[in-house]
Amino acid sequence: MKNLAMAICMMTAPLITGLALMPATAKAATGLSRTVVTTSDVGEPGYQAIIARVTLAPGATSGRHTHPGDEISYIVSGVGLLKIDGQAAQTVTAGHGIVIPTGKVHEFSNPGSKPLSLIGVYYVKKGQPLATPVH
Repeated sequence: MKNLAMAICMMTAPLITGLALMPATAKAATGLSRTVVTTSDVGEPGYQAIIARVTLAPGATSGRHTHPGDEISYIVSGVGLLKIDGQAAQTVTAGHGIVIPTGKVHEFSNPGSKPLSLIGVYYVKKGQPLATPVH
């Protein structure tokens, strides 16, 4: 597990400094855009690491959803409100890191006036959707 954490740090450091060089994507109707930067096999069979740049427009929400693995994210800019089922809502800003365990229902919203930008690292089961909406 220490090797995984080190690999994640090594993979995300260049991304954080090189955000301006990444391609843009069209925004979804919810104001959420997720650009997959890279996908790679990991040491555990049947799992992969996905690194994505995520942007949430002012006033937008991700909607309640889950992931088929752990989400480890670093807030690059903006302000967000993170709600994880069973926990108090938390405000996150640039420099914060968050970890959301496998299958935990959560939702991000952007109460600010500027886009919320984060780098998400997802350690997930292969062949499953990255995010599944929860109603």
